[in-house]
Amino acid sequence: MKKSALRFFLLPALLVAGSVYAQLKGPGGVGQGMTLPNIPVPNAPAAASSTAAPAPEATTPTAEREAAGQLAAAGWLLLLDRRDWGRAWDTTASTFRMSVPIGAWMDGIPKVRDPLGAFVERQPAEKAYKTKLEGRPDGEYVTVIFLARFSGKAEVQEVVTTVLEPDGRWRVTGYSTR
Repeated sequence: MKKSALRFFLLPALLVAGSVYAQLKGPGGVGQGMTLPNIPVPNAPAAASSTAAPAPEATTPTAEREAAGQLAAAGWLLLLDRRDWGRAWDTTASTFRMSVPIGAWMDGIPKVRDPLGAFVERQPAEKAYKTKLEGRPDGEYVTVIFLARFSGKAEVQEVVTTVLEPDGRWRVTGYSTR
C-alpha cells in the first residue's frame, strides 16, 4: 500500500493511537472476558469446601468503560471483516465521519484491508481508557490493540479507538493497522 493513500485515511486514527499507544500497559490479564458479578442464590447451601473461592474481580468504572469500548471496537471490526465498508463508516463517531468523507473511506479502506487477505482470528491484547487525547476534544476514549491474523499476513496489530458519544454509545473514532 502506498504511504500517501494510508496517510489521508489513517490520519485521525494515528493522531489518536500515537498518543495512547505509548501509555498502554502490557497484555497481562488482557483478553479475558468480563467477569459476572457474584450474585448470591437464595436458600443455597453453603459450600463445604475447605478452600476459599477466589474473590471476584472488582469492577471499576474504568474497567466497565474499557469493556464497553472494547466491545464496540470488536463489533465494528466484524463489519470490516465482512467488507461492509458503508455500514462501518455509518456507525463511526461523528468526528470520524466529519474528518473522513465517505468517498475517501470507500476508496481507502479496501486498500488497507485487501492486502491482508481473509480474516482468520483476532484477540484483544491491550486497552486503555483516557479522557484526553492529543488533537481531540476532551471526552471518554478507549483504545484497544487487537492482535489479528489474516490469510495474507501472519500477524497484524489493529488499533481501534472508540469514543463515548453524547447519546451514550461507544463509537469508533480511529482505526489503523501495523
